[in-house]
Amino acid sequence: MLTRLIVGFAYFLKTSPYYRNTKRFFYNLLDNPDSRIKSNFDIVMICLVLFSVILLIYEVDTQLTKLERLFEQVIIFLFIIEYLLRGWLYNDSHTIVLEHYEKARYLNSPFRVGEVIRLILAKKIEYIFTPLAVIDLLAILPSYRPLSMLRVLLIFRLFKLLRYFTSLKLFVEVLNSKRFELYNLSIFLGFLIFIGSSGIYLFEHPTNTQQVGNLFDAAYWSIVTVSSVGYGDIAPQTTGGRLVAMALILTGLGVLSFFISIIVSAFGDKMQDLRENRTYAELKHYPGFVIICGFGRVGRHIALQLEKHQQHFVVIDSKEVNASKARRLGYLVIHADASKNEVLINAGIKNRATAVLCTTGDDVVNVYITLTSRHLNPAIRIISRANKQDNVKKLYQAGADNVIQPFEIAAMVVAEYIGQPVAFEAILGIIREEKEFIMETLCVHSGSVIDGMKIAEVDFERRKLMLVGVISANPVHRKHKNSYKLKNEHFYFNPETYFVLQAGDLLVVLGREIGIDYFRDQIDKSRVKKGRKR
Repeated sequence: MLTRLIVGFAYFLKTSPYYRNTKRFFYNLLDNPDSRIKSNFDIVMICLVLFSVILLIYEVDTQLTKLERLFEQVIIFLFIIEYLLRGWLYNDSHTIVLEHYEKARYLNSPFRVGEVIRLILAKKIEYIFTPLAVIDLLAILPSYRPLSMLRVLLIFRLFKLLRYFTSLKLFVEVLNSKRFELYNLSIFLGFLIFIGSSGIYLFEHPTNTQQVGNLFDAAYWSIVTVSSVGYGDIAPQTTGGRLVAMALILTGLGVLSFFISIIVSAFGDKMQDLRENRTYAELKHYPGFVIICGFGRVGRHIALQLEKHQQHFVVIDSKEVNASKARRLGYLVIHADASKNEVLINAGIKNRATAVLCTTGDDVVNVYITLTSRHLNPAIRIISRANKQDNVKKLYQAGADNVIQPFEIAAMVVAEYIGQPVAFEAILGIIREEKEFIMETLCVHSGSVIDGMKIAEVDFERRKLMLVGVISANPVHRKHKNSYKLKNEHFYFNPETYFVLQAGDLLVVLGREIGIDYFRDQIDKSRVKKGRKR
């Protein structure tokens, strides 16, 4: 009967959506680092830990009121609930039951309830002795007033903050990564303190009982001396004691130097992780951002423009020089290879990223980044830089939405306006944002007033606008010169006056914002009027 009840309950938990949703909610609340609700919970718990510590310290000299005592009890109750929930989340007990039950059925062997209960308890005990669980338990004990000695465990309530601060967790990871070195150093330090304590006790106790009255005083003096603190409350009086002090001071300096070198080297290894964790945490607060892969000349100019337009972005570059330049400018940086899946996944390409810009100076690298980005997110917009004409097609085949050739574009602009210095100066001024003009695109809607018009008939000069070019996928324009091929379209730079505009074309114009907006309204209104007549 008991076996049937336990197995039935285990199957119920496995198939219950309510149980799954409840466990997922508490997982997001307590353990999921990507959950927004966990961030809010961590802030609340940090405040509660600090308030509880303040109350315990305040109670040393002052009697707590009933309200203050009730508030402390509520905090401790929340600590206990959190401790139990974390123990519940540590593993799924029903899976252990079902694994052994189905194994017993398959092998046609008896199902031993006692063995299953033992395994479940072993898992829970395993959780109890994990470092953070021990800290959680020790943080609860100081509230038990009948045992005043437990107040010494107050320090563990502060250690509980390790759960909620990523930087503190990283510090623990740093120490853990050097545990072999620290373990050997602690053994040597313990041996050194033992020798020093024994020596000072043997030399000083017979003649200096007021300062070195017992072994505890000797151990206290050894620790203070080897740490180079030297309070001066215990001073050796004998020659042997002074020799021991000199030996401890010299060896203590060596031990401290070795300890500091271990910590510094460990933090040097982990500093990159710390920077990246900060970057990932910052990106989680953005509703959308652009990923710039490569922080060379092109990447720097793009980042500058995005910053001016207050658009969020993150820079990924495998070169330390470029990454350092981006950090000095205050940008979010990931020092890694952008062609690797895990780098782009951690950067948020699958969720919050809106576009990927491949701006490295190596076309092969841009192809790899484009392939990886398109594989990870088929819907994301990818714009890639190409340095050679032969690689444009490869980038499109890799999945790029648009391929830009900066050197070819620059050459085309110079060649076209070399005889028109005023126009050339105006374009440079707009690009550098030195003029009161902007560049915008206007769509030629079907049925609008300019649909079917020649460039000369539009009369851009009268409208105080300058036409830079036309973006079109219409094959009827292929006969015109100065075309720059995009993926499925062509950009017709400075088109001839007899160029006939077709529905769906995009006009790239320069001018004042008020003039461009007025022209756009004319296009939209003419489209509406023609629609009504029909």
